[in-house]
Amino acid sequence: MSNRWSPQAAWQWTERHGWPVGCNFTPSTACNQLEFWQADSFDVPTLERELELASSLGFNLLRVYLHDLAWKTDASGLLSRMNQFLTMADVRGINILFVFFDDCWNNYAFAGAQPEPRPGIHNSQWLQSPGARHVINPDVWPRLKDYVQGVMQHFKDDTRIFGWDLYNEPGNEGLLGNSLGLLEAAYQWARAVNPMQPLTTAPFRWTDGFKTINDCHLANADIISFHNYETLDVTRAIVDQLKNLDRPLLCTEYMARPADCRFDTHLPYFKEHNIGALNWGFVAGKTQTQFPWEAQPGQQEPPLWFHEIFRQDGSPYRQEEVDLIRNLTGADSTAG
Repeated sequence: MSNRWSPQAAWQWTERHGWPVGCNFTPSTACNQLEFWQADSFDVPTLERELELASSLGFNLLRVYLHDLAWKTDASGLLSRMNQFLTMADVRGINILFVFFDDCWNNYAFAGAQPEPRPGIHNSQWLQSPGARHVINPDVWPRLKDYVQGVMQHFKDDTRIFGWDLYNEPGNEGLLGNSLGLLEAAYQWARAVNPMQPLTTAPFRWTDGFKTINDCHLANADIISFHNYETLDVTRAIVDQLKNLDRPLLCTEYMARPADCRFDTHLPYFKEHNIGALNWGFVAGKTQTQFPWEAQPGQQEPPLWFHEIFRQDGSPYRQEEVDLIRNLTGADSTAG
C-alpha cells in the first residue's frame, strides 16, 4: 500500500526513541476500554498515580486501547481526554502506542456505565471493537473509517505518540476468515492520513490458518510487532524469522508467568537484541488479568499471578521483578 515507510525510516524512528520498553496499560479502575475513556469514568487521579509508577520503572512506552463507541458517542470528548492523557504521560517521559480495533473477548459493547467485573474472571468485561457483527458488515465501515481517520488526523503530527496499532489480534474469538477485510481497510484508511508516526499490527498465532492474515500484517507494518506468551525458545524462533524483514521489532504482548514467559526469561533477551517489549498488564484491578485465561468464576486469586506487576496499593507483586526491570531500563541508576 502507498506511504509504507522504508526500513531505513523505521530504524531511524526507533533509534530516535531508544529501546522501547513498557506495558499494555489500562488503569486499575477501568474494566475495559469504554470505562477508561468515557467522561464519567475517566479517572485522572488514578491515571496520574499509575503513570508515575510506570515512570518509576523506567518505562518509556505504553500500549493503550481505544474503542469505536467512545468515538461514536463523544468524539470531541474522546480527543480531549486523549490529549489530557498524552500530556500526563509526556511529562513523565512516556510515549503512547494507541490501538484502534480488537477481536478479543466480549462481543456486546454498549456505551454508558459498564458492568462490574465477574469475580475471578480474566478480562471479564473487555470488549471487542467494533465487534463481530460489524467486522463482517462492510455497510458500517464508513463509521469505522471516520473513527480511525478522525483520531489520526487530530494527532497525526503529535510527537507524544510513538505509533498506531491498527488492529489487535484480528481473527481471534472465531473471527478467522472474517477479519482480513477490515484489517486491510484499516491500513488503507491510515495510509490516507499519512501520519508522522509509524503503523503496525501484530501476528499472534503462527498456524497455517493464520498465514494469510499474518502475511497482511508483515507486508504492511512499518515497525514489525508480534505477540508471544510462550517460552524463550519459541520467542527466539519467531524473532529469527522476523529479523529477515530487516525492520525494527516490537513485542507488543508478552509475560504469562505460568507459561514460563516471565520478565527474568524474556526481558534481558529483548534488551540484548534491541527488541521493544510491552508486557500485558500493570496494576491489578478491574481487568483481573492476574487470573489466568481459563480462570473459573469466583475462584481465589492464584498465588502465581498470570499478568500484572503491582497490587492496587502500588506495592510490587514481586520485588525482584521490579528490581530487574529497573536495572534493565536504567531507572535504578537515576533514582534519587
